[in-house]
Amino acid sequence: MIASLAQSPRFKWYAFAAMAVGTFASVVDHGSVGVALPSIATHFHAPIPSVQWLMIGFAMTIIALLLPMGRLADLIGAKRVYLMGSAVIIAGSLAAGTSSDLSVLILARLLQGTGAAMTQGTGMAIIIGAFPPGERGKAIGLIMTMVGTGAVAGPAMGGLLVDVFGWRSVFFATAPMVVVSVALALAVLPSGNGSLSPRSPQRARFDWLGAFLSSSALLSLLLGISNGHRLGWASPPILAAVGAFAVLLAGFIWWELRYASPMLELRLFRRRNFFLGVTANYMMFMGSSAVLFMTPFYLQNVLGFRPSVAGLAVVPGAMCMAILGPLSGRWSDRFGWRKFTVAGLLLSSTGIGILSQVTAESSLWHVIPALMLTSSGMGTFYSPNSSSVLSAVERDSHGVISGLLNLIRNAGNVVSIAVATAIVTATMGSMGYDPSLDAVRQGGATGVGTAFTAGLQFAFFAMMGSLLVALILSALPTHREGDAVPAPAAPEPVLRPATSQGQED
Repeated sequence: MIASLAQSPRFKWYAFAAMAVGTFASVVDHGSVGVALPSIATHFHAPIPSVQWLMIGFAMTIIALLLPMGRLADLIGAKRVYLMGSAVIIAGSLAAGTSSDLSVLILARLLQGTGAAMTQGTGMAIIIGAFPPGERGKAIGLIMTMVGTGAVAGPAMGGLLVDVFGWRSVFFATAPMVVVSVALALAVLPSGNGSLSPRSPQRARFDWLGAFLSSSALLSLLLGISNGHRLGWASPPILAAVGAFAVLLAGFIWWELRYASPMLELRLFRRRNFFLGVTANYMMFMGSSAVLFMTPFYLQNVLGFRPSVAGLAVVPGAMCMAILGPLSGRWSDRFGWRKFTVAGLLLSSTGIGILSQVTAESSLWHVIPALMLTSSGMGTFYSPNSSSVLSAVERDSHGVISGLLNLIRNAGNVVSIAVATAIVTATMGSMGYDPSLDAVRQGGATGVGTAFTAGLQFAFFAMMGSLLVALILSALPTHREGDAVPAPAAPEPVLRPATSQGQED
């Protein structure tokens, strides 16, 4: 039966359905857990900064493991890694829902993050592999639809579950959705890995040292960035974290250029589509992700809206992303990537430009259209940009590159929030207020909302700068898929067997 499904002209839709459920469950889980944090803090009598590690630890685990898990999928099969990751998520969800201690709950979230790292990149790779190369943009756009839908449903479902059944139900709700995804994957995907072919056994070597160096480097960077505004950017712990990142990154680059079967082929950055696409992708997320983090503070603690209103304010933007993602992907398959990546960045830049003009007395109708423009731009940009990056790499590397794209998105989110927070709190401090987001959350001091808003304006200006860099990179000429050719291999280091990689772009 599975063999016949794999030969069916509708196989791509069967594969998408299996992965779509898992993608939806992952995004819903993230949004619903965020809503449950206050209830969890109350239950365990814990401060909010401690409870926030349920989100921070989860995100850092995903970021640290995305590249190794993507590479593992290329070696042993994306389906196999996806199923193992799903099992880990289910185990982590059940452990989280039955936790009797906050530390146990955080460890359970780390376990969930490990499973999510195994499913995020591989699920994307399976969907892309199931669609023909000429429909790659459409495939990525469909993924964006599930992400946008999950972003809308997550907070709503989380709020309902917490109100009716308590915070534990948020974690239990994830498991059934993942079970459905596993059942569909077992039913429709061929044995092995689905649509991608693992490398030959002779080359099936996992780069353990590369995995360790990349994961350690990313963790060092993220710990430094996420704590810099609290401990001080020149404090010894932050300087030590940045120094460790630099040393580990240098070691990773040195090793990857010499190892025979590297986790990430760094020479891919010689290829024009790959370098421009990856860099623009990172600058896009760094320039837009903090909007959804900072805006609720502004709506609730400066303008005085209820949390439910602040939550609903982001829904129209998420719907725009869900609609425009597949449309942009489909049209970019026909008309090229550049015009859609540039259009998306123009939309997001315009939206954030409007947000940079908010004041302590602005209307909700100033904010919602700006959020819609920002999210519309993200939806328009992501599918053609990812398609251009994937066009520059061989099919047997789609697993690790899909992991890389998810890594860039997650890392861009963390850095964007950290930079925006640093700008806002520094502005508040320069105006004589406590340089902390807790100050605006607690209110009390006259003028703290105005100080926060001033910092928010500066943060949005900085984010616009990042988007403009992404726009310039995206406007540069690239190769269409049929014209793009691999970059040449450099003189082979001692640890790497000689291979031929074709001609330079």
